[in-house]
Amino acid sequence: MNDSTPATPPRRARVRAPELIGKGGWLNTGGDDLTLADLRGKIVLLDFWTFCCVNCLHVLDELRELEEKHRDTLVIVGVHSPKFVHEAEHQAVVDAVERYEVHHPVLDDPELATWKQYAVRAWPTLVVIDPEGYVVAQHAGEGHANAIRTLVEELEAEHEAKGTLRRGDGPYVAPEPVATDLRFPGKAILLPSGNLLVSDTTRHQLVELEADGETVVRRIGDGVFREPQGLAQLPDGRIVVADTVNHALRVFDPESGAIELVAGTGKQWWQGSPTSGPALDVDLSSPWDVAWWQGKVWIAMAGVHQLWTYDPEAGTVEVAAGTTNEGLVDGPAAEAWFAQPSGLSATDDRLWIADSETSSLRWIDPEGVVRTAVGTGLFDFGHRDGAAGQALFQHPLGVTALPDGSVAVSDTYNHALRRYDPATGEVTTLATDLREPSDAVLVDGDIVVVESARHRLTRLRLPEEAVRVEAVAHRTKREATEVAPGRLRLDVVFQAPTGQKLDERYGPSTRLLVSSTPPELLLGGEGTGTDLFRELDLNPELTEGVLHVSAMAASCDDDPANEYPACHVHQQDWGVPVKITTTGIARLPLILAGMDD
Repeated sequence: MNDSTPATPPRRARVRAPELIGKGGWLNTGGDDLTLADLRGKIVLLDFWTFCCVNCLHVLDELRELEEKHRDTLVIVGVHSPKFVHEAEHQAVVDAVERYEVHHPVLDDPELATWKQYAVRAWPTLVVIDPEGYVVAQHAGEGHANAIRTLVEELEAEHEAKGTLRRGDGPYVAPEPVATDLRFPGKAILLPSGNLLVSDTTRHQLVELEADGETVVRRIGDGVFREPQGLAQLPDGRIVVADTVNHALRVFDPESGAIELVAGTGKQWWQGSPTSGPALDVDLSSPWDVAWWQGKVWIAMAGVHQLWTYDPEAGTVEVAAGTTNEGLVDGPAAEAWFAQPSGLSATDDRLWIADSETSSLRWIDPEGVVRTAVGTGLFDFGHRDGAAGQALFQHPLGVTALPDGSVAVSDTYNHALRRYDPATGEVTTLATDLREPSDAVLVDGDIVVVESARHRLTRLRLPEEAVRVEAVAHRTKREATEVAPGRLRLDVVFQAPTGQKLDERYGPSTRLLVSSTPPELLLGGEGTGTDLFRELDLNPELTEGVLHVSAMAASCDDDPANEYPACHVHQQDWGVPVKITTTGIARLPLILAGMDD
C-alpha cells in the first residue's frame, strides 16, 4: 500500500506472555537478568531450542537476516530447553552459544520451566510477543522466517501508529573472544604426510597440524566454509569436506591447496526437492560426516535423517538410506529411519553410523540392510556398559573402526570414548574426562580424540583394560501429555502467513505422517495422509508411549498477477510422550504455524 495509513492488522487473540524464568540464568546480556518488562516496547521472538537439534541450528541460521534487519525493533531471545542431561549443564550451554554464533540473549532453562509456561511441545518452537507483552503467534519447526518477517513488519507499523514501539539498541552484549588455535573442532583425519587435518568448525576453516596434534602448519579455506565438519580421503589423495552450514560438499587438494565445490547448491533440501541427479544441481541438508565406502562418498545427511552418496566419477548424488522420518527403524535401506546421523566409519563389510539423536550405534551392510548394534530410540540414553542390548550412549557424534574389528564411539554428551566389540556384543568405556569428544582417528596404534569443547586434540593409548564407570540411565525430562483412552483427535494447526495461501497447484500442499513407539500404541490412525488432522485409536491395554507426528505445509504468495509466486515450506516433526488416563485430553493440538484459538 502507498497510503500513509497503516493497514488494519488482523484481530489477534490477546494472551499475556508468561514471564521468562530459568535456573541457569542469562547469557549474552553482560551479566544482567532480563524480564518481559525490560523488553516492553520491543517485538520479542522467543526461540525455544536445544543445541543437539539440527533443526534448531537451521532456524538459528534462518533468523540471522531478520535479526540484523530489524535489530532496533526486534529482540530475539533464545530459550535453551534441554533434551539430554548434558544439555542441562550450564557450561555446555555457554559453549553452544559460542559454537553456533548466537548473537542474542539466551535464557538457560535446564528444568524446562519457561517451556512448560508456553506449552511448547517440540524443538524448535518460535513464539512472537508484541510490544505490549501479548503472545500473537507460535510456529514450530523450520521454514517460518518469511512469515515472521511479515508479522514483524505488521507489528512495527501497528505499534508505531499506537506509540507503543520502542526503537533503539537491544540488550545483547557480546562476550569476550577467547584465543585458542582451534575453536570447537569437529572432525579430523590423518594425512599421508603424518600430519593431521582438522575441521575448525566455529572458525569456518580447516587446520593442518603437525603430528604432535598441536603445532599449526596452515589454515585453509578462509571465507569458503561455514561450520565444516566431516573429512574423508578420496583414492586420489584429495579430501572431501562436509561443508555443513553451506549444505555442500567440497574437495580440498592438500598438494595444490585448491578447493572445489563438488555437490550441493548452497540451499537447504526441503520435502519435494530432487533426491538424485547432477551433484551441483541437487540441494543437500547439513551434511555432517563423510566416508569413502563401496566406491562412493557416503554422506551422513543429519538435516534430513538420511544417508546419501556422492559418486565422483559420475558427478551425481542420490539418497542411499532413510525415509526422512526421525527415529530408529532397521531394515532395508529405503525403509530405515535415522535421527541426525553424525558420524561414519567404513570397513570392508560395514559402514558404521553414529546416529546421534537416538544415542545409537548402527551400521549398513553392502546389501543395503540397516541394523542397530546399540541403542533403543529417541528418548533413552545414558552411560551404561555391558551387553549391547542394554548398553547406553548419550548423543554420540563420532565412530572410528579399530584394527581388531571393534569400533570406538565418541560418546559426546557422556564426555567419554566407548568401545563396541561385535565379536562379544559388549560395550566398554575406554576413557572418560574428555570434553564433548566428536571424533577420533588412529595414529600409530594410539587414538587421537577431537575434544571439541576443550578446543584441542588429545592423544590416548588404547588401554588393555576398559575403564569401569558407574552405570547411569536416563529418559528425556519432558512431561508426558495425559490423553484419554480410546479415540484421540490430532489437529496440526496451520494458518498461512499474511499474504499467502496454501499451494494447491500441483495437488495437496499438506502432508501428515503419524506413527508410535511402541507400534502397538496405535490401533488405528497411523500412516501418511494429506489432511492436517487425524482420528487416532489408542490401545486400551497400554498406559504410555510416544506419538511421532511429522507435518508439512507449503504456502505461496497470494498474488494472481504473479505467474511465479514465492513459495515456502513449513515443516516439523514432533515426538510427543503420552500417558493414557481417564482424565486426559481427547484432542491433541500441535501448532505448526498460528494460534490454536
